[in-house]
Amino acid sequence: MAESQEILLQQIKEQGDIVRKLKSAKESGDKQKKAQKCIYNLEDIDKHLSQFSYLSGYTPTQLDIEILNKLGQDIDFQKYKYTKRWWYHMRSFNESEINLFPVSCSPNAFQNLQIGNDKSYDQQIQIEVSKLLALKAQLGTEDASTQKFVLKTPKGTRDYNPQQMMIRNNVLQKIITVFKNHGAECIDTPVFELKEVLTGKYGEDSKLIYDLKDQGGEILALRYDLTVPLARYLAMSKINTLKRYHIAKVYRRDNPAMTRGRYREFYQCDFDIAGQYDLMVPDVECLKVVTEILDALDIGTYVLKVNHRRLLDGMFEVCGVPVDKFRSTCSTVDKLDKSPWEEVRTEMINEKGITPEAADRIGEYVRLNGGAELAEKLLKDEKLSKSKAAVEGLEGIKLLLKYSELMGIKEKISFDLSLARGLDYYTGVIYEAVLTQPIKVGNEELAVGSIAGGGRYDNLVGMFDSKNKQVPCVGVSIGVERIFSILEAKLASGDINVRTNDIEVYVASAQKNFLEERMKICAELWNAGIKTEQSYKKNPKMLNQLQHCEENGIPLAVVLGESELKRGVVKIRNITTREEQEVPRDNLIEELRTRLSTLNVKEINGSA
Repeated sequence: MAESQEILLQQIKEQGDIVRKLKSAKESGDKQKKAQKCIYNLEDIDKHLSQFSYLSGYTPTQLDIEILNKLGQDIDFQKYKYTKRWWYHMRSFNESEINLFPVSCSPNAFQNLQIGNDKSYDQQIQIEVSKLLALKAQLGTEDASTQKFVLKTPKGTRDYNPQQMMIRNNVLQKIITVFKNHGAECIDTPVFELKEVLTGKYGEDSKLIYDLKDQGGEILALRYDLTVPLARYLAMSKINTLKRYHIAKVYRRDNPAMTRGRYREFYQCDFDIAGQYDLMVPDVECLKVVTEILDALDIGTYVLKVNHRRLLDGMFEVCGVPVDKFRSTCSTVDKLDKSPWEEVRTEMINEKGITPEAADRIGEYVRLNGGAELAEKLLKDEKLSKSKAAVEGLEGIKLLLKYSELMGIKEKISFDLSLARGLDYYTGVIYEAVLTQPIKVGNEELAVGSIAGGGRYDNLVGMFDSKNKQVPCVGVSIGVERIFSILEAKLASGDINVRTNDIEVYVASAQKNFLEERMKICAELWNAGIKTEQSYKKNPKMLNQLQHCEENGIPLAVVLGESELKRGVVKIRNITTREEQEVPRDNLIEELRTRLSTLNVKEINGSA
């Protein structure tokens, strides 16, 4: 059975190729396509040859030789037996005999066998597509009857249940609030880009880009991050200044570590400032944005590591690294947060071609970290002080640290020479937020590491502009997947509780035949903007209704009863305290609003 399925899959592939060739030939309008075998209808040829010996009738002509050469040998002779007879017969003629063949005894005899005009293209495409669909249907039938289909998500992806989505939405809402407080506007871009837009921007990580198959003549790839699409957007739209945020999924063909929030499909939350501004003014605001977000999320103590690409270039220069190996060396240094120095040094020497002496000199610098005093010390360094790039980077770091103190975030920042960030497009300051201690989840501790990163990229937009017009940019990306993973682990361990809906009031009935009255009250509460629901059963049991409220954290219930409605009142029940109070039916909305305003916010919304 497996063998028959393989044959069927191969037939589908071959038939798909035929359809694609026909469509391509039709779209291109290239007259030379008539010289290719795909423009001849072999079924019609075979049918024609079942009645005639040759294509022009009963006498061989130059037309037979022309079509014989164009068809070649790639013919399914088992399917086209008359064509097989004709093909072998034509191959038996020698060159001198062929030269005696007339041009064509009947010029129009073969006209209907060619697929040369739009109408005949459409007809043939329709025929071949029908064949393709029939083969696929056959495969589907065979799959259903013979295969045990395993339901799973693709590697590196996952589903999210309502509790997990509530955590995500709460986190994203806090992040968006910070972005908006800083005046950022929201944009969106396609989930896939032209591959040439993405290639050459990510250094060694370019191998992680997800390629898509040819779709209508365009070579596409799934977006790797949100930064390069932003640069393409700015260049294409001729935008010189923009403060934007963008929250969307990106894709990387990486080895997933799902317990640590490392996926192949994941969210990025980006904040970027584009435009020509004074040195380090927008850069320090990006750092401020990171601190506000991490403080709002309150997931643990952190430090913001900062460095400068120009300083790294100067450091590599004075250490003896060839200019053409700066970026690859930078990618190796970037692994210091995951690997010990000895492993990084070995990779530099064995894989990147750096001399042991140069690697050792780099090792002396990348172990350094501190604050403004370290920048002052390095400016006096005998080697670095002679490098224009290194001095430029150190002066920039000094100014950034000065502005950080004015912003009140100096204590959260560390000048760290081991920070490299491997992406090729960075040109200036780079930074990364790292949790300094493991996160306690239940009885275990989770090591998380980096949860935000970014930097300055002044040349990226110019790569997409025909006149190489530069739009300087700086930005930061929040590693929300790792944040989600921390909070989901806390949820699983029982450290936090989350409500999966925002219902404030449940309309219940204590007796039968109150569905219509419940509907009326639900409509009134919805119209008043009160989040409300009821049972979808006509006569639900009272115990089941109250249990639903308790399980879903609904704080209040409106309880309808026959005697109460006759007196023009309803009961409002506090689900937590189980206290009930009668209120006038006409004052229900006002009474509910009063009670909801006095409830603890967490009692309504849960905690995350």
